[in-house]
Amino acid sequence: MIAWYNWVLPYNEQLIAPMRADLVRHGVEETRTPEQVDQLLATSSTVLMVVNSVCGCAAGRARPAVGMALQHPTRPIKAATVFAGGDEAAVTHVRKLLAPHPPSSPSIALFRDGKPVWMLHRSDIESRDPMAIAKLLTAAFDRFC
Repeated sequence: MIAWYNWVLPYNEQLIAPMRADLVRHGVEETRTPEQVDQLLATSSTVLMVVNSVCGCAAGRARPAVGMALQHPTRPIKAATVFAGGDEAAVTHVRKLLAPHPPSSPSIALFRDGKPVWMLHRSDIESRDPMAIAKLLTAAFDRFC
């Protein structure tokens, strides 16, 4: 995302399309508006929500880990994503739902009955490899799903 004085310009969609596709190919649903986020959380008992981003730890760690974890036999009913720098209103909404956790891109949260029950912050992601992150995710799936 480019900040220019008080304006915030989203990333070029052609730039982020492949990064969006990294999660979509694993069955992760894009939620690009606050309304889509709320609808998904209201209609699914358990939801994995990924705040995707252009950074290297999203590309090399978070997205591959989500793909691995979603192959686990116990998993959320739905998996969804918002893209920081692309779906700003949806990202802001998810971050409000995750308060008091500080904003984080990337981040991964697990919601049950519309409420956050578990979260993995960027600092937890950037210090682990994809397999270790997937293990944390599957442990959370086993506990909350």
